[in-house]
Amino acid sequence: MRGRKRLAIARLWHESNSFNPVPVRLAQFRKREWVKGTPAAECYAETATEMGAAHAFLRMRPGWEAHFLRCTSAPPGGPVAQDDLDTIIDEIEADLQSGAWDGVYLSLHGAVLGTGDVSPDTTLLRRVRAAVGQDVPVAVSFDMHACLNPEIADYVQILTGYRTYPHVDMDRTAARALALLERVLAGEIRPLVSLCPVPMLPLSHQMCTDDGPMAELIALAAAEERHPALHDATIFGGFAYADSPHAHATVSLCHDSDTDAVQPAMERLSAAILARRSAFHADLPDARSGLATALRRLKDGAGWPVAVVEPADNPLSGGLGDTTGLFRALVERNIDLPVVFCFFHDPPLIDRLHALGTGAHVSLRLGGRVAPEFGPPVPFEGRIARLTDGRFANSGPMERGMPVDLGRTAVLQNGALKVVIAESCQSANDPGWCDLHDIDLTQTALFCVKAKNHFRAAFGAMCGAIIEVETPGPAPTDLTRLPFTRVPRDYLLQS
Repeated sequence: MRGRKRLAIARLWHESNSFNPVPVRLAQFRKREWVKGTPAAECYAETATEMGAAHAFLRMRPGWEAHFLRCTSAPPGGPVAQDDLDTIIDEIEADLQSGAWDGVYLSLHGAVLGTGDVSPDTTLLRRVRAAVGQDVPVAVSFDMHACLNPEIADYVQILTGYRTYPHVDMDRTAARALALLERVLAGEIRPLVSLCPVPMLPLSHQMCTDDGPMAELIALAAAEERHPALHDATIFGGFAYADSPHAHATVSLCHDSDTDAVQPAMERLSAAILARRSAFHADLPDARSGLATALRRLKDGAGWPVAVVEPADNPLSGGLGDTTGLFRALVERNIDLPVVFCFFHDPPLIDRLHALGTGAHVSLRLGGRVAPEFGPPVPFEGRIARLTDGRFANSGPMERGMPVDLGRTAVLQNGALKVVIAESCQSANDPGWCDLHDIDLTQTALFCVKAKNHFRAAFGAMCGAIIEVETPGPAPTDLTRLPFTRVPRDYLLQS
């Protein structure tokens, strides 16, 4: 090996909801995260992300020569248009073919789907392996909700994934992968990866790692990892809204090739996942009942705000930002308290609102624009209270330091009710979102938001209570209501 270690780094991160009818295009990748070379290193420096960890790792190793190839992500949504997905994968492959490498690190989500390819991560890793040859070690990190094809184990030496949900350990996950890669390059270990599919598709609603079934499984995997021949033990939950043949839970082990510890550990962890099947069920109240509970909590003295969360249209589950179940219930209740509703994704409406300007009176219909089957539009009258360019930087624990571009946004107001409209479909998961829209949560009684568990990372400690509700949408708790064609019915949980 040459004196300087040449490391190739690339990233493809997207979570695809098969039941979101709007395909994701290359423009959405370019808008959220589209960097390469020196600008990539500068973009990620000091951020709590996988690429931020890679930057920090390399800064401490001046003997390594790192090349940031295409690094990109788009907000979760529908499957990615196949030609656009091919463009990204083709570029990464071509850049790998253009050089000689000592190692490769890839940051992948694991639940991306193409409109034609149901396992693009497999496609990418197969082509990476062909590009660099059999002797170059490849390390990869995945999201906890990755849908892993067991074939991937043939193409990588190191595989690990997030161990927290909300995902506040992105940087630690990459650091773990890179540390193992360093040991491989030093000749200390020669690991293999083994993947064991588990015939169950858990709901992510119950996958928080503060407590509950996923916390227990993470602890069991950590105990297995104490074996000296097991370098990494990770539990993947799969993504419940990906109609993929690989949408299931998975046990992943990175291990020495000559150990007999793998099979027993696989069996114990697989059995532990299946034993907790019922614990992954979620039973949520409908929107009206949830709002009634929230108002009772406020009356009983709960601190402001009480959050009412609508996970069936959570953008980070591939939601549309368009369903009206919670908003309709909110309007019908006519609550005489300060309320913020976040949000509706409606680019044409944003054009209209920015043309009208702050202070203009509007009479319009909100939601139900893309998928009225999840609820028809809801009439709204009010004024335009605020317009923004949608830009801020994350200051909370998730992806801290990364810039965010929501596209243009608007705040509509009718009495004590504020409604945010956005040009892109992205969750409110950071305090910077509130600062951008001049929203003071201490002066907000109800914070009604299309979100799920990631919301808790930044806002959990700020809320007097968090109440999840079930509404019609592309990410329901009852998976049997969705038209899966590639996932066995007995894998699916129902409410």
